[in-house]
Amino acid sequence: LVAGFYDRVRRLTARERANTRRLPFDRKEWLASAGNPPAPWGEAAFHVLERIWARPTLEVNGIWGGYQGEGAKTIIPSKASAKISMRLVPDQTPEEIARKFTAFVKKLAPREVKVTIQSLHGGSAFLSEVDDPAFRATERALERAFGKKPVLTREGGSIPFTATIQEALRCPVILMGFGLPDENSHAPNERLDLENYQKGILSAVYLYEELGGLSPRSSAPPRAPRAQPRGNRRR
Repeated sequence: LVAGFYDRVRRLTARERANTRRLPFDRKEWLASAGNPPAPWGEAAFHVLERIWARPTLEVNGIWGGYQGEGAKTIIPSKASAKISMRLVPDQTPEEIARKFTAFVKKLAPREVKVTIQSLHGGSAFLSEVDDPAFRATERALERAFGKKPVLTREGGSIPFTATIQEALRCPVILMGFGLPDENSHAPNERLDLENYQKGILSAVYLYEELGGLSPRSSAPPRAPRAQPRGNRRR
């Protein structure tokens, strides 16, 4: 509904879509992990994992206004508020999307209502270049540590400084993740599988060794980043 929201969204390549469909995915298991909703939400033309990893989002995180205590009240609230977040993808920019969202909301508001929108934070979307020699070295390091070739996934997370580092240093930025989906990332009871922790350390050792074997010019500045490597996930 937001005019121009998808204008700059980078299309998935045939290779990326094929790789996604080769990943193990149990629809019922995934729905159960999300609290058993009736069905996944999102664009029907895209696989659930593509919706999570490669398509932008717009969500309402909270709405408040008026009387919210127990019992009946007939007061008409003078103001109401909402908190919105949007997960962007290459090549969307926070500034452009914020402008378009603001214009959309103000267009919706009747003339009797005053709308104020405050932009709190924004970060550039980031993807690693999977064909870069440094990325291939990372794949080899992970395979040496875990005994299996890693699968490549995207991740709908928020690590905005990665794009800043890549832009400033003009060198590849590669993320290696070793957490599993059920480890409650960022929660009070977050945990990490000890085997993955130990093999993650080993992966880093192997990575330094692999990078040491690359020629100084073999890892060129990234042009069109694609995907992030993730640690081996046990199902």
